[in-house]
Amino acid sequence: MPYYYAGASLDYNLIHIDREFAQANGLPDIILQGMCTMGLTAKHIIENDHPSKIETFKVRFLNPVLPGDELNFKSEKNDAEINVEVTNQNGDRVLRGQAIVR
Repeated sequence: MPYYYAGASLDYNLIHIDREFAQANGLPDIILQGMCTMGLTAKHIIENDHPSKIETFKVRFLNPVLPGDELNFKSEKNDAEINVEVTNQNGDRVLRGQAIVR
């Protein structure tokens, strides 16, 4: 997915598309673009919490998403506020966020 998202977003930072470069810079592998992870999270909110509009959406990236990671989304809605957490298959939190919706 990082290769496809690089083309769509014009984010060609080598940590997303060049394994040797990513590893030479301290990463275990290439990593998924944060905005792609955020977009997948917004998709989860729309499909599962059914807001008519997301007014604001803020996130904190906690750990990188690596090739082959399986993302698990958990959201909790309280009136107009949706808190969301994304973990990988190992239970490591990769993103925490909050959306204000209508």
